[in-house]
Amino acid sequence: MEVKTLQLQTARAIIWAMNSPFPGMDPYLEPHWLDVHTAIVAAARQDLNRHLPEDLIASVEERIAIETEDGDERLFGPDVRVFEPPASEFTMVEASGGQVTAKYRLLAREPSTERFIRVIEAGSERLVTVIEFVSPTNKRGRGLRAFRLKRKELVNTGVNFVEVDLVRAGNWKALLRPYRCPPEAVSAFRVTFRIRRDPGAVTLEPISLRSRLPKIGVPLRSKDPLVELDLQELLDETYVTGRYGRRLDYRRELDPPLEQADAAWADALLKGAGKR
Repeated sequence: MEVKTLQLQTARAIIWAMNSPFPGMDPYLEPHWLDVHTAIVAAARQDLNRHLPEDLIASVEERIAIETEDGDERLFGPDVRVFEPPASEFTMVEASGGQVTAKYRLLAREPSTERFIRVIEAGSERLVTVIEFVSPTNKRGRGLRAFRLKRKELVNTGVNFVEVDLVRAGNWKALLRPYRCPPEAVSAFRVTFRIRRDPGAVTLEPISLRSRLPKIGVPLRSKDPLVELDLQELLDETYVTGRYGRRLDYRRELDPPLEQADAAWADALLKGAGKR
């Protein structure tokens, strides 16, 4: 009996050690957002399908996002970039005027796949709700414009639209337009809801860096109750299964940096957890 108790305590200690030192969103996950995003979307789909009404289905859909050299983004379209090869690969070309120049190669820019959740009605395939875990691509340049346009089209056709924004990169205020966030609701992260029965309004739930991620109610049809999605459970599962406790270096500086007060709080937190 004592051996079993000791084994259980050891297992719990190992699991605890694998968890993020942050109580909510871990900002050190942001440079790995492509992997985190893929995992958290898949986990959310699985959780939703355990709790949705029998005639509703959560499915994962995807789109292609391509980043250009100037930091702009495009959704769906191909793009190319020019890069300067290593010095050993330079090909020197002599122009007619005697000037020597370097030859450059033209390569296709690697696209990234963005995934999101669609809740559809079984049989009719009617789209009921879209859930987006927002990426930096969705908050800048052409990616921002394309995202806002698609969101508007969906909301105008009566689709519920939920945005979960857990990354600080990009212009979240531009994503919120034409609405403005009141000063007291400005936060590191947020969730916004656009609900079909109230198409002219947006509900914003601010999320502090220092707090646990919330459980959110996912809107469905007017006859359906909200379905709860625990964002913290999704993130914890992603952190542990992705082995981020072994991967992240909590001594390095964040980009973008934290606000001064949050940076001081994070420093104390990480030192207390033995990460610095």
